Amino acid sequence: MQEIRWGVVGPGRIAENVIEDFAVVEGARAVAVASRSLDRARSFADRHGLDRAHGSYAEILADPDVDVLYVATPHPQHHALALGALRAGKALLVEKAFTATTAGAQEVIDLARETGVFVMEAMWMRFQPAVVALRELVADGAIGEVRSVQADLGVARDYDPADRLFDLALGGGALLDLGVYVVSFAQMLLGTPERVVAAGSLFPSGADAEASLLLDYGDGRTANLVTSLRHALPGQARVFGTTGWIDVLPRFHHPETIVLHRAGAEPETITRAPLGAGYAHELIEVTECVRAGRTESAVMPLADTLAVQSLLGQAAEQLGVRHAEDPAVLG
Repeated sequence: MQEIRWGVVGPGRIAENVIEDFAVVEGARAVAVASRSLDRARSFADRHGLDRAHGSYAEILADPDVDVLYVATPHPQHHALALGALRAGKALLVEKAFTATTAGAQEVIDLARETGVFVMEAMWMRFQPAVVALRELVADGAIGEVRSVQADLGVARDYDPADRLFDLALGGGALLDLGVYVVSFAQMLLGTPERVVAAGSLFPSGADAEASLLLDYGDGRTANLVTSLRHALPGQARVFGTTGWIDVLPRFHHPETIVLHRAGAEPETITRAPLGAGYAHELIEVTECVRAGRTESAVMPLADTLAVQSLLGQAAEQLGVRHAEDPAVLG
């Protein structure tokens, strides 16, 4: 079985968590890391036993012994890095939000389809065993036709204009960091709505502090979604159908337990523990897809990524938030 060799682009907090799960992914090995600071890359490589540390992103794109790149830099840097990787023939797992803008996502997806190189958004939520069970129940008609989805995800953070979360140039704000989960959850179950209506507030930096979104499907189906960096939220979700509903216990984007409520029946609790810390499932998906020569994932297809990015962009525009891609990241 061919070993798939991975490189990490951006050795930050999320990469520190994700890389630990390679230990439970058969046929995959992390071999290299890149940062714009060689010292930082070397420190990461030493901690995790990687073969090589690169002091620039261009170097890892040119590394012939890397098959897949995991891109974990701030959101506005994903676009240029992904385009460069695709031109270098590197398969990609790109952290969510996929890009900073809808136009940026479209450009990456267009090039992926043109080159036939595998790309997937790192929406680990969709691969959690409990979420897989939820989708199977819905597909089997356990709650009838899905008519409404509710989801919230928020944390309380003290405003610091120097922090990535509040810096627009680094893709700061609740929508791209946390809102991507609630929107992707709704889109996964209901598809793409006819319109989105957003209300919220901004930090002094211009980044969005909180947002409430109504997704309107034009036929009575709706999604009510809340995200925030201003105040904590439970991180729960509910899926309402014509014959019952399903509770996704906190935190819904990496749950272990869901509760099925059918009309006229006792609630049924279903627990599905993840492998490793939960990131292993998306790593397995990419590894298997690349080995099989697929160009995208059936679980997290590029069309869904683009739809979610578009909804986030529309919500940001309504709130007065202006995101932009960083074209200089490879410079």
